[in-house]
This record gives sequence, structure tokens and C-alpha cells, in this order.
Amino acid sequence: MLNKITIGKLTLPNNLMLAPMAGLTNLPLRLLAREFGAPLCFTEMVSVHGLVRDGKKTFELLRSTPEDRPLGVQLFGDDPELLAEGARRVEEFADLIDINMGCPVRKVVNSGSGSALLRDPAKVKAIVGRVRKATSLPLTIKIRTGWNAQEQTFLEIARIAEGEGCDAVTLHPRNRSEMFGNKADWSRIAELKGTLLIPVIGSGDLFAAGDIVRMLELTGCDGVMVARGALGNPWIFAQALALLSGEEAEEPSPAERLRVALRQLELFISLTGEAVAVREMRKQLAWYSRGLPGASLLRNSINRIEGKEPLLATLHAFFRQETDEKK
Repeated sequence: MLNKITIGKLTLPNNLMLAPMAGLTNLPLRLLAREFGAPLCFTEMVSVHGLVRDGKKTFELLRSTPEDRPLGVQLFGDDPELLAEGARRVEEFADLIDINMGCPVRKVVNSGSGSALLRDPAKVKAIVGRVRKATSLPLTIKIRTGWNAQEQTFLEIARIAEGEGCDAVTLHPRNRSEMFGNKADWSRIAELKGTLLIPVIGSGDLFAAGDIVRMLELTGCDGVMVARGALGNPWIFAQALALLSGEEAEEPSPAERLRVALRQLELFISLTGEAVAVREMRKQLAWYSRGLPGASLLRNSINRIEGKEPLLATLHAFFRQETDEKK
């Protein structure tokens, strides 16, 4: 189950990936995921409208380093020509281009993008065909099972994408109306795997290393894409690699959680400056305390802190207490 995976002309040393997540999969998080074993990481969603307008904030989402490669860039939009132009504009930053056809958020859907595309197979055909002609980079799509329980179009959409030259399909097996509720139906991933010749990547409800192993076992998918399960938990990749290699998965100590949390904060400060980093990192730093006693109190404290020094003092005090209690 732990295998290399080839997507177009890109071959990865293992089949674990960090999913694109809006507002979250920035450079610091991607670098940490790579350090713990994820060879392919994705940017958050990038608007093709912003790219074509040469929007500064849009291009900031593509900020990277040589260590942050290979990099998948996820585009969203609903116009085939604009998506093709967006693909051309990100080629120098990307090693793979993904088109978002699964985001369920109302703002995205109301623009005709994301999971709204699952209701328009003809437009999907046009989008994948145009983007395929615009770039030689590996091209993938990320989809859900459909718009709702009555409109389950994922098999049709995936077959169309494969026919137009798509190199892999990622499936999050919930429909749009479910958002992130209910349980992801992994049997749909197995169904898709039995339909396509190109690689199928599974996503959804991967919160622990054991979940990754089970998804690979139960669905036969070619790779997995971890999303929310990696937040405050980059060890999930190293733990999954250990389990898939027949070894034990080690749990991070409180001291290790603190070390990695502080590393993510420092990476963010170097990228954006202290004020922005402290504000934007509040939620992510709180995630490092998940499962520990007093985690909710820590989250409340972090959300009220403005500066770096009081934030560091709070984090050190919390994790030092956890370390002392485990002695």
C-alpha cells in the first residue's frame, strides 16, 4: 500500500499528500508536512480571476521556496478560457495543476465554481480540455460525489476528465449538500477506482494515521490526500509511513508538539511579519493542543493574545505543564 505514485510526468516517492485548504495550506504548513513525509503539497485555492487581473494578493498564495517542491497549485473558476490562462500563468510556480470542482462553500458555488461544476458535465469537458491544451504539467481535478444525494455525478465527471487528458482524480466522498457533515462514504472511492485507468486519490475523514492505512486497504486507491487531519498534526504523515512500513507509529510528546508549533510560528513570521503571523496562527497553534487536558482553555487564551512574547509565554507554560505531568 505504501507505493510510489505517478501522476502524468510527476513521480512521487510515496502516495501521501497534503490537500489544498483555503486559508490554511500556506508555505509554513506545507514545509512542515514535507518534513514529516508528504512529498506533494498543494496551495490553497487560487482564483483564476485574480491571476488574470494580476492581483497581488492572489499571486502571494503562490509564494514558495526550493524546499517546497514539488508543488501542486489548485485553481478555481468556471470559465474554461480563464482557467486555461490561469494555468499558463502559474506554470513557473507549479509542478502540478489541480482544478477545484468540489468546494461546497456558498461564495464559491454561487460563482459557478467548485462543486457547482458537478452539475454541468459539458462545462467540465470544456474546462479540462482547454486547460489540458494550455499546459504540459500534470493535470488533476478534485471532486465530490455530486450536488446532493439525488445528483451523484462523480463517475460521469471523472470519466469525462479522464477522456480529456486529466492525469488523476481526487474524490472527497461527500456530496455538496453534506458540506463536512455525515461520514465520508469511502466505498465511493473504491467505486471510482474500479472505473478509471488513471490514478484515484482518496480524501475525507483522515484524522489519524490508522485512517490513512484503512482507506488504502478498503478502497484500493492509489494515494491519499490529508486535509483537516494534518492541522496541528503534521506527524500524521510520519506515523502513516511507519504503519505502512510495518513499524509502530510514535505519538509526539508535549515537548515535541511545542517545538513544531513554535517552528510553524517562526516560519510564518519570516513570511508575513510578526503582527500578521500571530493573528493568523492563533487557530493553528491551538490545534497542537488537541486531546490534551486544558486544551479549550489554551485556545481561549490564545485567541485573546496580540503579541508574540505573551503568546510564547502562554504556549511554553501550557506544554511545560503537560511535560511535567507526564514525568
